[in-house]
Amino acid sequence: MKMHPYRKLKTLFIAALAIAGMSAAATAAHAGGIKYQDGDKWFEIGGRIQMQYSHIDPDEGNSEDDLFFRRLRPYIMGSIHPDWYGKFQFDYGKAEEDNEVAIKDAYLAYTGLDNVKVVIGNANFPFSREFLTSSKSQQLIERTFVGDHNYGTPDRNAGIHLTGGLMDKHVTWGLSGAVSHIDPDASKLDFDTPVNRNDDFNEGYIIGGRVDYHPFGYLKMAQGDFDKELKATIGVAAFTWSNDDDNNTYTDANDISLSASKPDVDKVTGFEISGAFRYMGLSVDAEYNLFNAETIDSNFTGGIYEDGETDLENWAVEGGYMLPNNMVEIVAGYQMQDADNYEEEWTRTSFGANFFVTRNHDIKLQATYRIGESIDGLEDNDADEIFVQTQYVF
Repeated sequence: MKMHPYRKLKTLFIAALAIAGMSAAATAAHAGGIKYQDGDKWFEIGGRIQMQYSHIDPDEGNSEDDLFFRRLRPYIMGSIHPDWYGKFQFDYGKAEEDNEVAIKDAYLAYTGLDNVKVVIGNANFPFSREFLTSSKSQQLIERTFVGDHNYGTPDRNAGIHLTGGLMDKHVTWGLSGAVSHIDPDASKLDFDTPVNRNDDFNEGYIIGGRVDYHPFGYLKMAQGDFDKELKATIGVAAFTWSNDDDNNTYTDANDISLSASKPDVDKVTGFEISGAFRYMGLSVDAEYNLFNAETIDSNFTGGIYEDGETDLENWAVEGGYMLPNNMVEIVAGYQMQDADNYEEEWTRTSFGANFFVTRNHDIKLQATYRIGESIDGLEDNDADEIFVQTQYVF
């Protein structure tokens, strides 16, 4: 049943009040993280808490809503040797099947080289500016297509990751070689980290890198403009992933798919071009991704695939204006996805506002209203969504 617009606004208002109360309680309870240092030895503990209310109202069918922890993610970092440190981070808000706790960052890092950091373990892969922007620093509550690991962007992966800077960080770069898995699904191109794998994940290897140019000085991976200074960046990235043929559970010995909804993926290549601009409270982020993916069954058709292959295109533009007091930001975004087997382009239009209790991302209340059209590439498959989220970072 379609919800009347007045009831949508009422639902959003009630959820905002409830979650704002949680945010106020968090403000009173604690401020700042915990760090202890003794010479070269140090220890740090912190985390983020994101409580979210979501409501979806499809044109056809019944509406649904939920209140849950979107992320409940503590971390520990520490060092007992110069130039070396370790970090592990886990998430109680995201668990699947037997994985009651999802492992996120889990690595050791070496910083003894000039302008180069070496990370060994499970860490971010250098693709998609939006993905590399932490969830705690996003303007819209949920990432767009270009930053979503469900639609072609690699997740954290286990391997060797190098990052560095040149020309006083006017140029930054990243390079990774890792193990990466794909959850076979005809409606998605879903990369997942191998440390939280399910039994049916396609296993493979991935290599890739990125370069970003910052003409007015380094622009960090965070959305919004608190500093009100002129900053801009443009970046390019690419990767290639290949199945190692160790776990193709949905394909027989003749390379024929055994499932109409879960094709095993053979190879993927990806390309990104992205940019960002900040000035006087105005912020704009834009990104375009193109992925070519092939299934092992060269005749498979369904979801995003046609005759065993697809060119999956994602693009998104997000913008916001930060009011002078750095407490309120008005945001909007538009995103599109297209694939070879889609009837229509899938589009999402978003509007929202963010309230920063601490005049930064540490404690904030967010609300986003998202209009989806031709979902999964199906004509007249539309839905409106409401997201309200409180965040506490320490």
